[in-house]
Amino acid sequence: MSVSRRLQEIRDGFERPFWVANISEIFERLAYYGAFSSLALYLQGKLNFSIEQTGTLTGLFGGMVWFLAIFGGAVADKLGFRRALSLAYLILAAAYFLIGSIGASWLAPMRSLVPLWLFVACVLLLPALGIALVKPCVVGTTARASKENVRTLGYSIYYTMVNIGGTAGPFVADWAHRHLGLEKVFRISALSVFAMFFLVLFFFREPHKPGDEPAPSLLQVVRNFRAVLWPPQFLIFLVIFTGYWIVFWQQYTSLPGFIHTYVNPNARVELILITDAAIVVCLTFVVNYLARKIPPFHAVILGTVISSMSWLVLSFWPTVAGAVCSIAVLALGEIIQQPPYYAYISRLAPPGQQGTYMGFAFLPIGIGSLVGGWFGGAMMHHFGEVAHHPERAWWAISAVGFATALLLWIYDRAIKSKEPA
Repeated sequence: MSVSRRLQEIRDGFERPFWVANISEIFERLAYYGAFSSLALYLQGKLNFSIEQTGTLTGLFGGMVWFLAIFGGAVADKLGFRRALSLAYLILAAAYFLIGSIGASWLAPMRSLVPLWLFVACVLLLPALGIALVKPCVVGTTARASKENVRTLGYSIYYTMVNIGGTAGPFVADWAHRHLGLEKVFRISALSVFAMFFLVLFFFREPHKPGDEPAPSLLQVVRNFRAVLWPPQFLIFLVIFTGYWIVFWQQYTSLPGFIHTYVNPNARVELILITDAAIVVCLTFVVNYLARKIPPFHAVILGTVISSMSWLVLSFWPTVAGAVCSIAVLALGEIIQQPPYYAYISRLAPPGQQGTYMGFAFLPIGIGSLVGGWFGGAMMHHFGEVAHHPERAWWAISAVGFATALLLWIYDRAIKSKEPA
């Protein structure tokens, strides 16, 4: 096929809702990763939370997004993508504004009603309500608003948009942090998603395809959930794989405080955190091509091992450059395991339950963030503030990843899945 013919297919293959939804995803990810990259510094430096409390709260912020994504798809199907996206961006705008206003005087009466940590925890839950709606809407629009011959390309565009936003977010947060103050990082996140509310309102039209099935009933959703949970082989796999995300999320929950406390208090942490998304954008195609012959489950194990090795670099080279190299290795493992992970799960799903299974695929991400935030904070407190060997915290974190890879290897041999890995 000629280049001109392929370009014509691309022009004709995507409807306007596809482009509107995916452009909005850039700014949603910019807002999320901008806020996430500054959150630990904000909690520890501005609100005076301890290292342990900061880890737990940042883990909560990241974790609840993925828990609620399990149910977000069903809600989006009921509301329709246009209404769900509009509602999501309004929720997100209000949520990020509130996070940046936690210390404001006009919130003092509410802060005085409950302990500060509980108040902050409740505020940090709010973005999850919006993001849990955005994800299924954008992915669903990509499926409905693209023709079959460019569907795979559509998902590649979606993944690229996600990582463009993930790269831009910490960069914008770094600029706002230095020139406007930490609180303004969250105000910029709020403005980004508020603008997307108007983009969706004026330009997005509900995508439909002939033969679209009606949304499943609540009873059917419950039945599908039960089928995922029993027999428990799939659930066991998800619980084991949680260990990978405990390792992964440390770049947002533990690394910022580690750098400012033990490496360089003037380091521009938000710029360091650009590394992961930038590596993913630049190397995904090349790495996936080179690893294309590795069976999916084996690729998941290999990616877990590589990501687990990443924090050992920082433990032996505790510098800003060491942090960048650690995140680069972490990203390499992510690239190797992520596409095979979803491919493996999609083959496990019985007919008609792909959506439910893919929703549960987010579960380890959420648990990993919740547990990882607490675990990383506890390790940093013990090895840094008590034992005065902060680098050893990274040994413990890496050990979790290596144990995860070992358990995955045992699982692969002990439990027979419906599809060979």
